[in-house]
Amino acid sequence: MLGGPSGEREVSLQSGAAVAYALRGLGHRVNEIDPVDKEFRLPQNTDIVFLALHGTYGEDGTVQAKLDALGVPYTGCGEAVSRLAFDKVAAKQACAGRGIATANDCVVDDPGAGLPGGLELPLVLKPVCQGSSIGLEFVESAAAWPSGLAKSLEGGGRVLVEERIEGREVTVGIVGGQPLPVIEITPKRGAYDYDNKYTAGATEYTCPAEFDAEATRRIQCAGEQALFAVGGGNCARVDFIVRADGEPVFLEVNTLPGMTETSLLPKAAAASGTSFAELCQWLVELAVEHPPLAATG
Repeated sequence: MLGGPSGEREVSLQSGAAVAYALRGLGHRVNEIDPVDKEFRLPQNTDIVFLALHGTYGEDGTVQAKLDALGVPYTGCGEAVSRLAFDKVAAKQACAGRGIATANDCVVDDPGAGLPGGLELPLVLKPVCQGSSIGLEFVESAAAWPSGLAKSLEGGGRVLVEERIEGREVTVGIVGGQPLPVIEITPKRGAYDYDNKYTAGATEYTCPAEFDAEATRRIQCAGEQALFAVGGGNCARVDFIVRADGEPVFLEVNTLPGMTETSLLPKAAAASGTSFAELCQWLVELAVEHPPLAATG
């Protein structure tokens, strides 16, 4: 299942095309479904749905709930986990409850709101329910607050405002309960926003990231704990900022990471010796052996 009606449609089409090609190469019978109107019918005798959807509808639990009702297993995380993880505020609260470090924050939904008291500049603004860095804004000064807030609110009805954490941005994939090698994300200019994420050559990715064994394991453990905090699942990618003292500060859980051959989860899998096709097969097997609905209760 690829494409869909979200703002991440184009990325999803790329993920789905890559997955379909890999699965066909492995001998699977593959049908591609693009639920552009939030409705879909599965072909008869569908054994499993490989979710290559991203963002609203694909990653927020909507399509997972429909598949649960049909009794068809699917890749990724279950409906309740997906819904919780897609809400950045709820995910942060769940992770903080597990002792994972998070940035100081507040939530703003008023376009005319003033600069939040109690938070120190610079600030990071993110739509509460949105993905792929859509609506991500960085506010360096009080003068930049009104325009930054207005732009971020365009991505959704509520905005999560966080103090910007200084450190190294990393991500860790978790598949079948196993953490993959850590990736460090280093934009060549500015922050890791939508443009730097999807412009070829704009960002450097180091995998495995250059941390010592103890720091690497600390990041991986934090990723495992974060996924556990939101309810668990067969596959996810967790983003952090690692402070100078080595403490990982939680950013978000991605329950349907990108699946092009150059996406971060496949990069991490490749660094552990797992090819893109093998990763796709692994996700299929996990969905059959441990359906998300059963895994989350």
